[in-house]
Amino acid sequence: MTQRTVLVVLFDGVQSLDVSGPMEVFAGASRAPGVSYELRTASLGGAAVRCTSGLTLLPDGALEDAAVPDLLLVPGGQGTREPQPELIAWLRAHAPRAGRLVSVCSGALLLAEAGQLDGHRVTTHWAVCARLARDHPAVEVDPDPIFVRDGRLATSAGVTAGIDLALALVEEDHGREVALAVARHLVVFLRRPGNQAQFSAQLTAQTATREPLRDLQHWITQHPDADLSVEALAARARLSPRHFARAFQAETGLTPGRYVERVRLEQARRLLEDTADGVARISRASGYGTPEAMRRAFVKALGTAPAEYRRRFRPRPDRPHPDPASSTT
Repeated sequence: MTQRTVLVVLFDGVQSLDVSGPMEVFAGASRAPGVSYELRTASLGGAAVRCTSGLTLLPDGALEDAAVPDLLLVPGGQGTREPQPELIAWLRAHAPRAGRLVSVCSGALLLAEAGQLDGHRVTTHWAVCARLARDHPAVEVDPDPIFVRDGRLATSAGVTAGIDLALALVEEDHGREVALAVARHLVVFLRRPGNQAQFSAQLTAQTATREPLRDLQHWITQHPDADLSVEALAARARLSPRHFARAFQAETGLTPGRYVERVRLEQARRLLEDTADGVARISRASGYGTPEAMRRAFVKALGTAPAEYRRRFRPRPDRPHPDPASSTT
């Protein structure tokens, strides 16, 4: 059995879920046969830290005494906005020695201050992408994906995206079946691919203020295969097509057509990942009508065809999934 060490950096103002989410993934994976992650937390001087939620965490030890880990994980939180100089100095000296370097959420700000992101493509929480790009022009900031891999460096977007990234790292180390078993045990979505946008269609769009439009937004997500033309949606909202289109964009920030495109793409991706349905059936269920129309939408939005997307992101059905909740190392 190969044991991999994971060191999580703690500091005042850390986001607790940035810490606990990835750690639960690695701990869950370690319950599967042949999998072992040694998890440790450390802070400057080994001092207890207070999270943004008010939760207090007691680290396992001091950063000054920590051994070089296989994976160094830097979480985010309010404490990244004005970081301790001693923490930046520690990262500058020790981060290059770690086998893999990972940031969650605004933890990328700490790594950037320590000079670890220059020349790399990275992501972070959407709210700090502009700051990261402005303050560190040598860093290529991509605000869209939920996580980005660039060699030994891996960066993720806000909060729960750290779980997706940790699942991807587990898959890299021990295979997709182990990663999916952990995801099921934690009752989270089957691992989202890194190129998935930080926002779903409903999150990207603002929630409409007027109840008919708000209800219509929800109805669209439940019926992607319906007639979702402007005329049909306007009739459902009891508005003229012109008034409806103008009001929908004003209240959601997206045109009706753009919102429908995002809903249908998300539906098709979920079905490709979670079912064995054929592409023709999925294209109809997602509202595309034909496989060719769905292929064009995938290539335009994701740069890949549906069949390739499924090959990369759907679990293999011919192998059983180990249950980390019942297995022991």
